[in-house]
Amino acid sequence: MRSVRVRIGVLGLALLTGLAAPMTTATAADTTAAPTVEERRLDGAVPQEILHRSGFADVAPDFARALDRAHSYAQARRAVVREGTELWRRAVDRAQGRGPAGGDLSRDDDRPLYWARLGMTRELRAWEPGFRLGEERRARLLDELERTSRGQTAIGYPHGTGMKRVLVTGFDPFTLDRDIRISNPSGAVALALDGTVIETADGPARIETAVFPVRWRDFAEGTVERALRPQLPRVDLFTTVSQGRVGRFDVERTNGAWRGGFGDNENIGRTETIPVTDPASQPQWTSTTLPYAEIVAADTGRFPVYDNTSVTEIPAGGTEPVVRPQGPTPGSTARAGGGGDYLSNEIAYRATLLRDRLGLHGELPGGHVHTPVLQFGAGNTTEVTDPEFVRNRLDIIEQVRSIVTVAVSATERTRG
Repeated sequence: MRSVRVRIGVLGLALLTGLAAPMTTATAADTTAAPTVEERRLDGAVPQEILHRSGFADVAPDFARALDRAHSYAQARRAVVREGTELWRRAVDRAQGRGPAGGDLSRDDDRPLYWARLGMTRELRAWEPGFRLGEERRARLLDELERTSRGQTAIGYPHGTGMKRVLVTGFDPFTLDRDIRISNPSGAVALALDGTVIETADGPARIETAVFPVRWRDFAEGTVERALRPQLPRVDLFTTVSQGRVGRFDVERTNGAWRGGFGDNENIGRTETIPVTDPASQPQWTSTTLPYAEIVAADTGRFPVYDNTSVTEIPAGGTEPVVRPQGPTPGSTARAGGGGDYLSNEIAYRATLLRDRLGLHGELPGGHVHTPVLQFGAGNTTEVTDPEFVRNRLDIIEQVRSIVTVAVSATERTRG
């Protein structure tokens, strides 16, 4: 999810998608809303194929029936929390080989979760209950659905000592107007690693995960801080993960306080300083506290791993952006972190800023890892999967697992 230099083609596709998509108009008598840009993509052939070939085509219809059985807001909320939590559990179970595969798509595929969730949010947005729901309460239900179906409310570690605690985050697929078949390896990582235990040089470590949307507005509304604030004081290591460059991993040394404007999954761009609470104390840069030297030196898999120190800044007293291969200079203004100026840089910035504001900079290892771009096999421009695509995703998942193992092993910090 790096900064994208050429945007005209994507913007054109986005405009075409918006013009061609069917619209649903809410009447004054109800509070239902038109489908979002993301939800309008759902009826395409590729999303439907992914849902049917994974066994997730029943998720939205089952959810609609659960909503129809609710006769009060309290009952609706319970249904939303139950069904959202079940979707996350079902996606994790499928990725980790538990229960039926539900179809011939490989179990490591993150896309069924994404498209099934959108089916649920579309049903909830259009639902007309027998009681008065209201716009504010519907928004609360949508928020509950987003959080529960992304694993953000299911993070839990065993009590007592003896096992380290690791938090890993991933993202939804993105740039879907460029290629609707896209999968995000960071989301696949989250599903594959959630609740698993790795053996490190310091003993066992339990990994808990969550997935975040590729939407500027959610980040501005504090979705990252709300999910991570309760967790960071009690974990031993965290890493946010997203898709980065072709053929390589990067451990991003520095994160910048800048949004570069590339369109998100709602085809909305934001060009501005990253909005955070207490902006008067907001730094232009935050830094990783992951053990990057040990990670880069280790043999973690087939893709090379780099310590990425480059940023783009406006130097103190200057007016034009300058690339700094060795990191920012004193007093400079951020224009791109090592991870670019998109939402991968932003989640890294927000998570590490939260770490620092909680007073944990000197004791909590945390930062951002970019995976290689997940590529289809040569010549595949239409099929939703192929053997090379699956192999690439599985290799990325296992290499992230190895990177986390190395990072924990290189960290001597322990907690009770």
